[in-house]
Amino acid sequence: MSRILGISAFYHDSAAALIVDGDITAAAQEERFTRIKHDHEFPTHAVKYCLEEAGIEPEDLDYVVFYDKPLQKFDRLLETYVAYAPSGFRSFLMAMPLWLKTKLHLPREIKKALDKRYKKRIAFTGHHESHAASAFFPSPYEDSAILTLDGVGEWDTVTIGHGKGNEIELLKSLHFPHSLGLLYSAFTYFCGFRVNSGEYKLMGLAPYGEPKYADKILEHLIDLKEDGSLAMNMKYFNYCQGLTMTSPEMDALFDGPPRSSESEISQREMDLAASIQKVTEEVVFRMAKTAKKLTGSKKLCLAGGVALNCVANGKLLRSGIFENVFITPASGDAGGALGAALFVHHQLLKNERKVVEGKDSIKGSFLGPFHTNEDIQAFLDKRDIPYNHFEKEEDLLEATANEMVDLNVVGWFSGRMEFGPRALGGRSIIGDPRSEAMQSQMNLRIKFRESFRPFAPCVLAEEVSDYFDLDRESPYMLIVADVKKEHWNELTDEQRELMKHPDLRKRVNVPRSTLPAITHVDMSARVQTVDEERHGRYYRLMKEFKRQTGCGVIVNTSFNIRGEPIVNTPADAYRCFMASDMDVLVLENFLLRKKEQPDIDEATKQKYIESFDLD
Repeated sequence: MSRILGISAFYHDSAAALIVDGDITAAAQEERFTRIKHDHEFPTHAVKYCLEEAGIEPEDLDYVVFYDKPLQKFDRLLETYVAYAPSGFRSFLMAMPLWLKTKLHLPREIKKALDKRYKKRIAFTGHHESHAASAFFPSPYEDSAILTLDGVGEWDTVTIGHGKGNEIELLKSLHFPHSLGLLYSAFTYFCGFRVNSGEYKLMGLAPYGEPKYADKILEHLIDLKEDGSLAMNMKYFNYCQGLTMTSPEMDALFDGPPRSSESEISQREMDLAASIQKVTEEVVFRMAKTAKKLTGSKKLCLAGGVALNCVANGKLLRSGIFENVFITPASGDAGGALGAALFVHHQLLKNERKVVEGKDSIKGSFLGPFHTNEDIQAFLDKRDIPYNHFEKEEDLLEATANEMVDLNVVGWFSGRMEFGPRALGGRSIIGDPRSEAMQSQMNLRIKFRESFRPFAPCVLAEEVSDYFDLDRESPYMLIVADVKKEHWNELTDEQRELMKHPDLRKRVNVPRSTLPAITHVDMSARVQTVDEERHGRYYRLMKEFKRQTGCGVIVNTSFNIRGEPIVNTPADAYRCFMASDMDVLVLENFLLRKKEQPDIDEATKQKYIESFDLD
């Protein structure tokens, strides 16, 4: 038996993943346990969970593998600081303590986290090897081109590879500081969003603007080649030596300084978002064509942070460059833990890889903790929390669907927690997509976030083509497709004028289709298909909603409020439920209604939540 623990840590979204005889047994991000969003510390809690899920001890592990090579990354760091000295000295002083204390001593840190009970070797895979493995090895393809795109690993920022059977070969790469991921992050920063977490906000903002700056980007910021490789004009960027992403030269080029966080979003930011999105898509298309030419493969696997750009993914799929595309659900650094473990199992140990055509091996990405009805009841009873219990699943689903039909917002906590950034039906907030008020209600009253951001639709897999211009499954919410024209509304003159309003809240509330809560301003949607094999009870809930309404679509967003990770435990879920204006909470077979909970006035709500002992 082969037991391999993969770890990613210290850069962004630390995580752990466990492979047992090639089976993906468990995987989770550290943030879900510590409640620190994008926690980058060593994933002690995630490691403990993975071992407990498999019922093994640290000494039972055969291999522990880290998802990149710290010494090579340190080499890149030193070379970069020397190249830009003395201007990067402040950044250098801030980075060195963590490197000298922890990052250069990873074997020691790993063994300490495993109670010094693991005595065997520790392996280190390349950062982009880990990304490539996280996409190809679980994919439903025997042969595939592989494209990995992110900010930077050790030196690589993009790689093109070829996967065949149980082997991956990386054929071509782009090196730091030239990076599509860092280019996109620079615009994320410039538009006033947080780097490494706000990129999806920039993508959501893009449809509100026009790509009027795209030519400037191509003329001044990057030299884009036909094969997709690019060279960045570093005078416009500051990430090599400073504490910001862009330089003052960028301010002059794009009509002023970066937007201040939380300030009003202007048309400039909308146009900048549209422009960098257009450029990103062009770069990805060119790289994909090069991958096709180098490998001759008809299928493509995508990984790395840029692979979470589901707008580009959808357009790439529709371009026909490849017959099909698989994007791993944990495409960012967290997924590197899973990829590292898979790389050791297949590539280094030469274990056979069994491929089932049309079926990936990530299990719907439901790889995190599960909480039993007994655990949940004990939690509720101990704190005298009012609830309704259902013995039969069909009664629970009927009651939940009834709440949704009554336009109540439901927190849905069922089965194992998702691995990766998307809530896929395990830890989701759900509602009726036909409601014109649902999007703004969820954004402002539940999520406490920017009102311009769209929500994703979940659609019954067998009905996806009835609602969207998509002819295949999208179980991981990583493909954007248009809402079918038959569902579009004919807008009035007044509504057309509102679509031009500078206040995004006015634009987003225009009911553009019969499914207004999930239809973005460009008539697109970030689609998740739901099937019974992967999604179980969640699929059956949607079938019950369809029975009651005739609609095979629901709204889905992650179960959390702004600034916190997706909920992990029943206590996390109850806190989020009480801290927001959510109407209903479903915890496995228990349904809680807000109106039945203790009254909390607005002035004391936050104090109550912070002081209420739920641990």
